[in-house]
Amino acid sequence: MLEGVTATNVRLPLTPLPRPRSVLFAPGNRADLVAKLPRSAPDAVVIDLEDAIPADPDAKTAARPVARDAARDLIACAPHLNVFLRVNAVHSPYFEADLAALTPELAGVVVPKLESAQDVQQVVDTLRTRGLDLPLMAGLETGAGVWNARQIMEHPAVGWAYFGAEDYTTDLGGVRTAGGLEVLYARSQVALAARLAGVPALDIVVTALNNEAVFREDAGQGRALGYSGKLCIHPAQVALAHDIFGATPAQLTRARALLQAAHEAAALGHGAFSFEGQMVDEPMLAAARAILAAGPQPQQTEEA
Repeated sequence: MLEGVTATNVRLPLTPLPRPRSVLFAPGNRADLVAKLPRSAPDAVVIDLEDAIPADPDAKTAARPVARDAARDLIACAPHLNVFLRVNAVHSPYFEADLAALTPELAGVVVPKLESAQDVQQVVDTLRTRGLDLPLMAGLETGAGVWNARQIMEHPAVGWAYFGAEDYTTDLGGVRTAGGLEVLYARSQVALAARLAGVPALDIVVTALNNEAVFREDAGQGRALGYSGKLCIHPAQVALAHDIFGATPAQLTRARALLQAAHEAAALGHGAFSFEGQMVDEPMLAAARAILAAGPQPQQTEEA
């Protein structure tokens, strides 16, 4: 929290964001698009000062006040929406100036291309010089970032992480393909590191905006690898992400019934029991708990 800011002028509480299924982006220089972000009911939104803004000093400078004001307006209109702002990379010439666009009401800061725990600490220290204490969503988008993924995500300031396939492939000098084999190792590494660090990880962007089949296939791969949700760059992708990374009503009902049966068996002193003709073990119970954790989250009803 910004030093000197009291609870009377900071909006609390935010909707909890333990495992976001969808994180929807909008360009920081387009206040009109930022205002529309709540309409598709994403779990979180990101106002972007990095990739969505040309790498030009004048363009970056012009975008910052627009992004700051758009964030404040969005928070005022949708006070329970988790609103993030993505700054440029910590070692870029734009990073420190981007901090002027931050506001303490934000749910957090998205920082791309982090490569070490030292990078994370540099971000934290720089934020603190401005009186800001915001959690970070860490972007793992380079060879070094993927290699050091676990130490980055174990930093206490990091609450979430995402894998960026496009920048990762560019950093390695590779080529993106439709099958995605070139990023399978890194994609798996980030998911594994996130699991060990206890941090929700968000899967790669799908740039085919009008191809539902491509999005579903790619998101299904991410779900199978252990990602909690998807980065979305079009409102139509949000519902698809919720479908794939959430849980169906039937799955939720079965998971609740299984856990209730386990509770009743334990009350009777039974260490082992059967459910729907199947012997139950701890991995099955853990899977049921995970299904409930991935179940539908409260939907945003506010319209910007």
